[in-house]
Amino acid sequence: MSFAYLKQPDAIYRESFATIRKEVDFSGCPEQIAKVAVRLMHSCGMTDLLDELVWHPQVVESGCDALQRGAPVLCDVRMVVEGVMRERLPAQNAVRCWIDDPGVREEAKSRNCTRALVATERWLPELAGAVVVIGNAPTALFHLLEGIAEGWPEPAAILAFPVGFVGAAESKVAVAEFARVPFITLHGRRGGSAMAAAAVNALAIMGAPT
Repeated sequence: MSFAYLKQPDAIYRESFATIRKEVDFSGCPEQIAKVAVRLMHSCGMTDLLDELVWHPQVVESGCDALQRGAPVLCDVRMVVEGVMRERLPAQNAVRCWIDDPGVREEAKSRNCTRALVATERWLPELAGAVVVIGNAPTALFHLLEGIAEGWPEPAAILAFPVGFVGAAESKVAVAEFARVPFITLHGRRGGSAMAAAAVNALAIMGAPT
């Protein structure tokens, strides 16, 4: 048994991105946002995301500049960490997640909240100017916004793609309305770690030295 299929990774990438560009009309958004959107669509196989994609006008510039300066990438869950292409990061940026750190599970249980919420508080020493990436937990996004409103350091960019049926859509409305920090998000229930990591990878590629 044999099948006719592309095996070469470069060819697969080229054809995938060409298909997205053919199927989607990006004329209504800036080219830098279109480049992020293509990566998001490639990560999930869905080309109907553009109408739900919302962004701050400085998110790409701010996120790329932060990565070039060596800012860390702070993630809500390990799946996001694993999806970030380290070799693409322009300054050997640290990619961090504290959700499995000692004491996080116990503290979350004692506070009757999610581990992701507790883990956001571990970001504080590195939060100023960081790129924050949320691909799973709306509680992490809500708590981050609460913290910034109360005086936490502001990150350079928030890539907000929490997914699910409880709080995800609402948290993404909140980050868009908050708008103090450059952000990109996808309204509604859709999101996930693959999309969140794809957004990081898009910024890394755009911000890489030519």
